[in-house]
Amino acid sequence: MLYFAVIGSSWRADRSIISYGASHQNTNHARIHFPNEGRNKVLAIAEKEIGVQEDHENSGARVDTYNAYVGLKKVPWCASFVSWVFGQAGYTKPRTAWSPALFPGNRLAKNPLAGMVLGVYFPELKRIAHCGIIAGVRGDWIESVEGNTSKNGSREGTGVFRRTRHKRTIRCYADWL
Repeated sequence: MLYFAVIGSSWRADRSIISYGASHQNTNHARIHFPNEGRNKVLAIAEKEIGVQEDHENSGARVDTYNAYVGLKKVPWCASFVSWVFGQAGYTKPRTAWSPALFPGNRLAKNPLAGMVLGVYFPELKRIAHCGIIAGVRGDWIESVEGNTSKNGSREGTGVFRRTRHKRTIRCYADWL
């Protein structure tokens, strides 16, 4: 029995191997590589967008590109960003600017993995009102790349940022891969 516990533990450690990509050599952020190439591709595309900023509220060269991908202009764009990233990775879905639409029952996942979509619930709106792409999981913490947020975590932010959120602040996860 102990033999299986050791093997199981070492397998888990192997799945969470951390390697630093060329774009992360001088940062404290590590990329977690998973066997699923789709997850790695989605994450790589999302990470390249970190630093994109609005020029005006819900608009700017890149922000307009995200919203145009879903057929809209100057709307809150966290879901447009997620959809655009998946589109750039070669997936036709999701394709929406409405964050609740990213979480249909057949896509919900219990355990978060890199490349999945996270949904944040806002009680005052009584719905999921913000989303992002999971970059990694570290214990009870989720690292993500999110559009239309800020360093402080606003759902109506000004750019694409890397965020760290506690699992209990995340309502659900969706797996589109």
